[in-house]
Amino acid sequence: MGPKKGSGKSSKDKEEDSSGKQKKGGTAVKVRHILCEKQSKVLEALEKLKSGVKFPEVASQYSEDKARQGGDLGWMVRGSMVGEFQDAAFKLPISTVNNPVYTEPPIKTKFGYHIIMVEGKK
Repeated sequence: MGPKKGSGKSSKDKEEDSSGKQKKGGTAVKVRHILCEKQSKVLEALEKLKSGVKFPEVASQYSEDKARQGGDLGWMVRGSMVGEFQDAAFKLPISTVNNPVYTEPPIKTKFGYHIIMVEGKK
């Protein structure tokens, strides 16, 4: 099985709960992203993040969309995001701009390349 021995019953219950929520589409994430048309530019942004520059600062310098105010997209509900972006956003753990967990490598969608971080889930 997995590392959690003896908790088979409770983890099964949790799976049912989360799949029930997903079907309703009531799940949402508070998302920030950096969107670049070119891969070379998004990789440059990624290097800035790795060197310790704060996510909002990198987003305002590099992002090529309306979310230039620090990359904040606000709350996005399941179904309102393009597939690859949504899948990545819901897989990410909640993090903060001071200690971000973001998509690496960037996610490619029809809009370009995204570095995504999630600040909240509901």
